[in-house]
Parts: sequence; C-alpha cells; structure tokens
Amino acid sequence: MKAVLVVCLLAVVVVVSARPGDKYTDRFDNINLDEILSNRRLLVPYVKCLLGQAPCTPPGKELKSHIKEALENGCAKCTENQRTATRRVIGHLINKEGQQWNQLVAKYDPKRVYVAKYESELRTVRA
Repeated sequence: MKAVLVVCLLAVVVVVSARPGDKYTDRFDNINLDEILSNRRLLVPYVKCLLGQAPCTPPGKELKSHIKEALENGCAKCTENQRTATRRVIGHLINKEGQQWNQLVAKYDPKRVYVAKYESELRTVRA
C-alpha cells in the first residue's frame, strides 16, 4: 500500500519522470504539498487522473506513466524528497481519503501484493 500511494501520491506531490537507470526528475519536488492535501479541489483531479477518470495535467501524465514501475521497485528511482513527500501523501490518503485510496489500490494493486507488504506501516503515517 505504501508503494501504491508512494507512487500514486508521489504523483500528486512529486510527479515523476524516469530516464532509464536514473532517478526520477526532481523538477516537481517544490510542489506545495500542504496546499494540495488541504484542498480537495486540488487533490481530487490528481486522483481522478491516476484512475483514468479525468484528463491529466502534464505532471499527472508523467506520474501516471511511472506509477507501476515505482510500485514494483519500491520507488528505487525516487529522490529522498520524493520518498518523504510520497509517505505524506499516502498517509493522508489512507487516513483521510479512504475511498480514493481504495480505488487507487484496486487499480494499481488489485491482488494486494504491495498493500499487504506496507499497509500497517502506512496507516501510521500522518499527513
């Protein structure tokens, strides 16, 4: 679950763009995460983008294209800032946006392979 939201909400926070063998781009590391997490009008479009329910902004498109990889490799290409931001976003989704979290899990981890690995830890993460 951590990896799912780490990746999914990493999308919200730190939209990623990978180059083979490199770290994801850090060009979105300065996104105001507090503003997004405290305003559903800003958060919901990112979630809908990831779910394929709405058009994506350029950062959303970039994130969406790397979620699967980041989930599968534990965000190995993430910068430290992205890991920190991802944990905050995941914690927020799990603890305050359960329905959206469940939809993201259903899409990106339907067999709950990653959720089983990380869920107990993520439930302790606070946004």
